[in-house]
Amino acid sequence: QVQLVESGGGLVQAGGSLRLSCAASGSIFSINTMAWYRQVPGKQRELVAAISSSGSTDYADSVKGRFTISRNNANTVRLQMNSLKPEDTAVYYCNGVITVRAGPTYDYWGQGTQVTVSS
Repeated sequence: QVQLVESGGGLVQAGGSLRLSCAASGSIFSINTMAWYRQVPGKQRELVAAISSSGSTDYADSVKGRFTISRNNANTVRLQMNSLKPEDTAVYYCNGVITVRAGPTYDYWGQGTQVTVSS
């Protein structure tokens, strides 16, 4: 069993900062890419930022220069969000492409954490 647990969401004023964290635990053999997605009601979930096991990163155009994704260790990913805008308001989900011990590779998701940016 694998779990991704997120923390760090909340309410912040426009221009402020928040940091999201996600820790993976369980029967993990290896983790490839870890990423953050976000979703607002009525819209599809969208990729915010991703980081590979080698440290390569990818960002949505809307967050480039404001958000930074990092991996503190193999099983933990963080998203530093600066200069937040009201349009960043969403539920943010952690994602991991994880190979379980003596098993296949799956996509795993956290439960989501709400980020609300007030104008």
